[in-house]
Amino acid sequence: MGRNSGDRHLGSPSEEKKLQDSDNNSNNNMVEFSEDEEMLVARMFNLVGDRWGLIAGRIPGRTAEEVEKYWTSRYSSSISKGRS
Repeated sequence: MGRNSGDRHLGSPSEEKKLQDSDNNSNNNMVEFSEDEEMLVARMFNLVGDRWGLIAGRIPGRTAEEVEKYWTSRYSSSISKGRS
């Protein structure tokens, strides 16, 4: 069998960690946010757009990735159509 037999071959431990994280995250597609966090994300998005790092900096304990995941899973299809 060759390398393309369906087995995952990774070049480094960091690539392996990223793959494990993405596998774990696929099980939980929705990030839980409090009502206050939801309102803040919506207000900040209207002010600064998709600058997730800037928005996350206003919410203690949240990363840019969490904020973006929350936004895209909850609002991306309805709001991005209206923002051109």
